Formats: sequence, structure tokens, C-alpha cells
Amino acid sequence: MSSLPFHTGVESPYARALIAGGLAGTTVDLSLYPIDTLKTRLQSSSGFYASGGFRGIYAGVGSALIGSAPGAALFFVTYESCKSLLKSGREADAQLANVGGEGSLGAWSEPIEHMIAASVGEVAACAVRVPTEVVKQRAQAVQHPSSMAALRYILAQRSAIGIGGVWREMYRGWSVTVMREVPFTVIQFPLWEGMKQWRRGNTGKDSISAVESGIFGSVAGAVAAGVTTPLDVLKTRMMLARERQSMVPLLAQILKESGPRAFFAGMGPRVLWISAGGAIFLGSYQWAYNSLEGAR
Repeated sequence: MSSLPFHTGVESPYARALIAGGLAGTTVDLSLYPIDTLKTRLQSSSGFYASGGFRGIYAGVGSALIGSAPGAALFFVTYESCKSLLKSGREADAQLANVGGEGSLGAWSEPIEHMIAASVGEVAACAVRVPTEVVKQRAQAVQHPSSMAALRYILAQRSAIGIGGVWREMYRGWSVTVMREVPFTVIQFPLWEGMKQWRRGNTGKDSISAVESGIFGSVAGAVAAGVTTPLDVLKTRMMLARERQSMVPLLAQILKESGPRAFFAGMGPRVLWISAGGAIFLGSYQWAYNSLEGAR
């Protein structure tokens, strides 16, 4: 890949993370949107064909387009900030140990840092992602003709349920989304960072190329996607329900009506989508980050 046409690099790592994250989020969501639509319809309680089948696979793309860049940018700024803060603490601890103190943090703590940073980043990103997902998935499941129609339907309930009710409706599935995203990132990002560190050790280079980052992101994403599919099914059912439902009663209802196999519905498309998405997302992020940094 050629570098972005910048004559000088962007000095702030947080600015690089902001720009690169926004670019990566938009790129991956738009390129793999049809697979995401098929996954949503497979997980819908109405059934695949009743939810639209193979028709209109770009339904709801407007909300994804609006939410992709800010959600991904917010994640990476938070992730890089937390990672830098935790790394500083570890390095200070190492200096304490070198001068005869009792430093307790070692190299073993680095994956823990990545887990914490990724978890905090996902919680922050969900502030943007959840409303986007609610609107997008209702359009994908053909409950409304477009994402704008889905948004208008929710906002129109203000007279009946008040502003607080509209807010809760927009953030329906927040808890289960966070429960899905945090385990996902706890698996994906330490794997991705670990493979990058392994590659640096083998090549002796400080930088990682976009292609290498994409390959590692694909592997890490596929593993994380498979493990967290049941949480994704539960999140989709909560967002598509006509009325608000609590997580535990919904879980019991799915088990009673469809059995345990329902929690693995759409696993194939999800793993395919996120594996490809990991390659595009983390590959394009690394490319943009390297270009903004001035790396070649």
C-alpha cells in the first residue's frame, strides 16, 4: 500500500489513533456490510426469509456510515491512551526494581494491559455503537424500510414514553452489547498485539506493515468471533424485540423455544465477517497510522 500524501507526520499518537481509527471503521463497515446483514437476519427470531432473506442487503447502511468513524475513532483513542498510561506505570515499576526497590510488574503484565485498555475502549465506543446498531439492525431485519425510518419511529414515541424512554430505546441492548464486546476485545487485542510483538522479535524491526497487521487481525478476530457468538445472538434478539426485554428472561425464552443451537445461529457468517473485517480493520488502521507517523 502507498502512504497517505502527508509531507510531515502527525506527531500526536492520539491524533493518529483518532484519524486512523475513523478511517478503519468506515472502511470495514462499508466493505463487509452485506455479510453483517445476512448474519442479523439469521439471528432474528422472525426467521431468515421473513426478515428479508437475500433481498436489500444494504438496508440500514446509512446508520452504519454515520456511526462507523466516530465509534472506531473513540475506541482507538481510548485504547491507545489507556495502553500508554498502563505502560508508563509498568516502566516506572521496572525502574524501581532496578534501583533496589520491589517492583512487581514484569513482561507478563503487558497482555493484561492490552485487555484492560481494549475493554475500556469498547465501553467508550459503545456510547456511539449501540444507538447505531439499534437503528441499523431494525432496518436490516426489514422492520422498517430504511435506517432513517427506524430512527423516526423511535423518536416518534417521545409523546408516549418521554425523552427518557426514547433514550432507553436507543440504548436497548447496551448491557449485553458491552458483555459481548468486552470478552471479544479481551481475546482479540492481546492476540493481535502478541502476534505483532512476535513478528517484531523475528524481524528485528520496530514497525509492523499493514499486511502483517491485517493477517494477525484476521486470525485474532476469527477466534474471538467464534467464542462470543452466543452473546451476539442474545444482543441481536434484544435489539430486534418489539418490546423491551430483560436479558435473563430472554435467555430463558430462547432456550425454551429454540434450544441451545439457537445461540450459534449465524456463527459461520459472523466468523467470516469478523475474520475478513479484522484483516481490513486492523490492516487499514496500521496503514493509516504508519502513514500519519511518517513510517515507510
